[in-house]
Amino acid sequence: MLRSVEITAELTGPLRGEGFHNLHWQQRLELSLDCFICQRTRRTTSFQHGQEHALCSADEEHPEHPTAARIAAFDVTDEQERTALRAAVDYWWAAFHDTKRNQAAAALSLTPWARLHLGYYCPQARQSGTFSIQTNMIRPVRATCGHCDHPLATSKDAPAIRLLT
Repeated sequence: MLRSVEITAELTGPLRGEGFHNLHWQQRLELSLDCFICQRTRRTTSFQHGQEHALCSADEEHPEHPTAARIAAFDVTDEQERTALRAAVDYWWAAFHDTKRNQAAAALSLTPWARLHLGYYCPQARQSGTFSIQTNMIRPVRATCGHCDHPLATSKDAPAIRLLT
C-alpha cells in the first residue's frame, strides 16, 4: 500500500543581512519507518531528493538495502528571519510482524523520528559547513557556524511528521 508522510520544519534567526552565511536546506533526510523488506520496525531510512529509492539501515542480521521510498516533494520558503521546509515522502508499506521486537508494523512508526540537514557557507573562513536538526532534540536548538561562531538559526519547535495517506 502506498503511504505518504509530510515533514515540516521552521528555523528562525538572522538568516540575511550582516554575516550572511547562505543557510540552505540540503535535499536529504532520514526518517524512521517500518520496513517490510527486512521486516523490522523503526528502521532509519535515508532519503536523497531525486533518488528512485531510499536506503534502510537494517541491522546486524540484515545489511543496508534499498527500499521502496522516495522524496516526492521538497519545498522551501525563505524569508528575512525565517526559513521553512515541507517535504513529502512516499513509501510502500505492507503489514508484518517484527519477531525481534515482537510487535506489529505500523503505517507510520510508533515513534516517528526525522533528521533534516542544512548547509551554509562562512564568508569569513571561506568554507562550507553543515548541521542537522532532528525531532528528538531538546528545544530550543541554536546552530552556530563551525568556523566563526556566527549564529545561524534557531529551531524552536521539533519538525512535525504527519501521515497523509
